[in-house]
Amino acid sequence: METRSDDEGGTGPGTDLIEAGYALSGGDGCIAQARRDAADFLKRARDERGVDVSSRAMDLTQLVVSELVTNVRKYAPGPALMRLRVTGAMVEVVVRDSDRTVPTVEAADPGRIGRHGLEIVQAVAHELVAERQPDGKRVIARIVLADPSGDDAAGRRPS
Repeated sequence: METRSDDEGGTGPGTDLIEAGYALSGGDGCIAQARRDAADFLKRARDERGVDVSSRAMDLTQLVVSELVTNVRKYAPGPALMRLRVTGAMVEVVVRDSDRTVPTVEAADPGRIGRHGLEIVQAVAHELVAERQPDGKRVIARIVLADPSGDDAAGRRPS
């Protein structure tokens, strides 16, 4: 796990930012490995740095990682990277790949078989962003680490 200082307000003493990067092999087992990496990252943040990581956040982060890495494996040729970052009250999951096609969340359709991954991520994440990059794209999902109180499941306040 890498640690660096950041001016945006970290999670521990001072302004420490906790982050780690992972190369995704794209082979069989990479989705399960990415989930394990995410769980290990959050456990280390909790145990070594005292970050408040709820069970809900642990589960949702693994779900988001699973959905985003599944999309990479299915739709993007070439290398892919995952970066996990704890900043403030959020964990940020960033997945980068070499396909420049920016995915969109499709309208809900209970009759559709498959292609619900981004719909799921959007429902459970506090924020979901997909951006084209010069060498591909990146998808960023931010998940609230502590259990929400009075918020919806994704940590958003009711309107």
